[in-house]
Order: sequence, then C-alpha cells, then structure tokens
Amino acid sequence: MLWTIFLLVNGLLLLALLYSTRTRQRNEPPLDKGFIPWLGHALEFGKDAAKFLARMKDRHGDIFTVRVAGHYVTVLLDPNSFDAVMNDTVSLDFTRNRNQLLQRIFSLQLPSVKPTAERTWMEGHFQGFSLSKLSSSMNTHLQNLLLSDQRGYSPSEWRQDGLFSLCYSLLFRAGYLTLFERRDNATAVYNEFRKFDHLLTKLARCSLKRGESETATSSRERLWELLSPNWLSGESESNSWQRSYHHFLQEAGVDAEMQKRALLLQLWTTQCNAGPAAFWLLGYLLTHTEAMEAVKSEIRGLTPRDTSLQHPPINLLGAHRTPVLDSVLSETLRLTAAVMISREVVQDKILHMDNGQEYHLRRGDRVCLFPFLSPQMDPQIHPEPQIFKYDRFLNEDMTVKDKFYKDGNRLKYYTMPWGAGRNICVGKEFAVTVIKQFVFLLLTYLDLELCDPDAKLPPVNPNRYGFGMLQPDGDVQVRYRLKRTRRQM
Repeated sequence: MLWTIFLLVNGLLLLALLYSTRTRQRNEPPLDKGFIPWLGHALEFGKDAAKFLARMKDRHGDIFTVRVAGHYVTVLLDPNSFDAVMNDTVSLDFTRNRNQLLQRIFSLQLPSVKPTAERTWMEGHFQGFSLSKLSSSMNTHLQNLLLSDQRGYSPSEWRQDGLFSLCYSLLFRAGYLTLFERRDNATAVYNEFRKFDHLLTKLARCSLKRGESETATSSRERLWELLSPNWLSGESESNSWQRSYHHFLQEAGVDAEMQKRALLLQLWTTQCNAGPAAFWLLGYLLTHTEAMEAVKSEIRGLTPRDTSLQHPPINLLGAHRTPVLDSVLSETLRLTAAVMISREVVQDKILHMDNGQEYHLRRGDRVCLFPFLSPQMDPQIHPEPQIFKYDRFLNEDMTVKDKFYKDGNRLKYYTMPWGAGRNICVGKEFAVTVIKQFVFLLLTYLDLELCDPDAKLPPVNPNRYGFGMLQPDGDVQVRYRLKRTRRQM
C-alpha cells in the first residue's frame, strides 16, 4: 500500500514537472507560467481576470501566453489583430470548449447539434418579422408587469427596492413570459434561476464547495422541471419559440432528456444579461444628473403617440430617434460587458499581427480575446476609460460616433459587448430593443430616485469577468411610484 502511494505521488510530481518545463520557443508569444506547478495563474485568473490580465499586459504587451490549470492560454489584446483569430475556422475551434462548459454548467450534451444549424435557427427567431413579434410581446409583458406590481399602492405612495433586484426581476419575468409557454410560474422560475446563476461561475471553474454543489444540482433539476412545457394537458401555439426549439433539437437527434435540459441553457442565454445591463444603465443615470436630464429631455421630445401605452415605443427606439439613449447604452456596455472569446488551437498556427509581427501558436493551446480590457478600457482609444461619459458615442451634431483610433489608425473594433465576426450575438437587436424599452417605460411611468442622493454604485463582482454582463457586488436602494401625469419628467 505504501509503495503504491509512493509511486502515485512520484507520478504526480513527474507530471507537474513535465508541465513546468515548457519553455518559450522562437517566434512564440512571451510565456508566463507562474510559480505554482500545473496550476500556474489559475487562482488569480479566476479571482479577477481583468486585474490579472491588465498586469500581464503591462508586463508583456498585447500578446502573451499564461499557464492556467494545466492549460496554456495565449491572450491577444490588440483589437486590430482580432480578425486573425475570429476568422480562422481551420486552425482554431470553439466547439470543444463550449461543449465542456455545457456539461459542467448545465449537465448538458449536444454533440449532434451543429453550430451553423443552431445559428440559422436562432436567426429565424431573433431577426426580421419574428424580431418585431418578440419585441411587441416583450413590451406588452413589461407594461403589464410594471403596472400589476403597482396594484394596491396609492399613486403618491413610494415603494423601495434594490435597483438590481427591480431591474432583474421585471426583465427576467417579462422575457420568460415572452419566450416560454409556462405562464403560471414566472416568479418561481426567477427565484430558482437567481440561486443557480449565483453559482454559475463556480460551476464553470469546477470550484464548488460541497454545500454549494448540492445547491447547484438541486436548483438545476428544479429548473428543468419548471421549464418543461405541459403540452399534453393543454394547447400551445404551433409556431411558438419554445415548440420550435424542441422541434429543432428533435431534428438534430437530441433525446428527450437533453431536450428538457437544453431549455435551461436557453433560459440563461436569453435572460442573464438584460437585467444587469438595465441596472448599470439606470444606475449611471441616477448617479449622473447631466446624463439623466439629457435622456429625459430626449424622451420629452417624443410625440404623445410615442409615449402612449396603446402604441408601444418599438419603432421610435432606433438610433436615429434616440441618439442620447443609444450613446448611454453603448457607454454602459463598454464599462460593464466583459465577454471572453476563446478558441482551441487544433493545429499549429502562425498568427499574423496587424503590426507585422508573427507568432507561433501550438496545437493544444488556447487563444483568448478579452475586449473588455482592450479596446473597451484602453485609454488610447477611450480617454479616461474608467469614467462614465454619457456622450462618448455622440458627435457634436448628435449623430452616432463610430470613429475611434489607436496609434493613428481607425479601429474596426472599438467596443465589443456582443462579440464580433460570424459569431456575433444573434439576439443583439432584440436585447438592445428590450433594454431601451425597459428604460423608456420606467422613466416615463415612474418617479424613480435614489434613497440616498449621495449613494454610489457598488463595485462589480470580479468573478463574473468572461461571462457576459458584469453583475454588482451589492445593490443600491431606490424608491419609486407611478407618475401622476406621464408627461412630467
């Protein structure tokens, strides 16, 4: 027995030594392995990816390779060179890493679902005429929830809540009612989802504690049941989003159990970002008086028909009609959208940088883009990047500003909250419309203010870097009531 343990320990030490002996070869990016064998920089990366990668950028520049839990990850932070990664579908692959995350987070396996087919299906539901129908339905549910939540309160009576809780609850329930056919359990789904989402990053990193693992498993299983449509005991629309998704999975050969589990994936994908985005946007407005007045002034300039409940403000929310609100949203997303674009190197690749440099990427490594750090927080692109400037994306003539430069060269990618290239978020237009609808409705129909006029927004939760919209580490208290006259702001 002791001899077996001795051999096992020595084997592990040898394995750690092998992982530790990698050296930088000619034409490879700078290599930073960290001091801990095998683990490398995993702890620091997981704790606060933005802070860690900013330190690595200061040390090594716009491209470097770090060791993270046995993997070697090349991080590229030059936005002018992003296309060399995003447009390569031969040497680089994103499906293997995606499938690993689906298994870890959602206990889901979809090997027969082709990404191109899935994207085509999604485009059919989140673009064109289908987008208009979804937007109209979402607007109706938002209005109904907003007004129904005020029943039982006199018009002059203030209510108090956390801004994050208010935004997330309203947008999540409205989104659930829009896309899923179970209409009687929206609140239960929301409450269970919040418990699951709280542990999502730990699920992805396999860092759950024992009690947390039991909570995550229980919450996941409960959500599978809550999301299952009761088609056997009632009628449903034949062209509904949820039924269409089931049909797509059936056509792809996905079994019934995985079809049920896949609904949780879709719930998280479609509902995890809008609430946090609305929180940050309204939070910035409430803590920046000039920005709030600019948005309210723009809303006051709309016609009475535009602000009528009988005529949802869908069409008026285009960039040509609400340039100030659009700039506020773009600035909010620049500050709080922190996606990571990751690929696996499936065959050795020469990465051609925009500045003429060439770097060799090894097969088996990973390459990662982190637009939050660059371009979004790059001071050469966005002066004083930590500061909220509501008009950062506005020209003097109130048109959209889309020309940004670095080192004298105009940038193709100056902010990337939705990803880019052929894998840009399919639901981008729907998400933008939903967030703007929500902000419009709250500012039009509610008196909304901070309980403490001097309150500051909470810091971000650093564990959420890489998982879409950042979430706050805490909340800010607001009070609200229905406006007596909807045109007064």
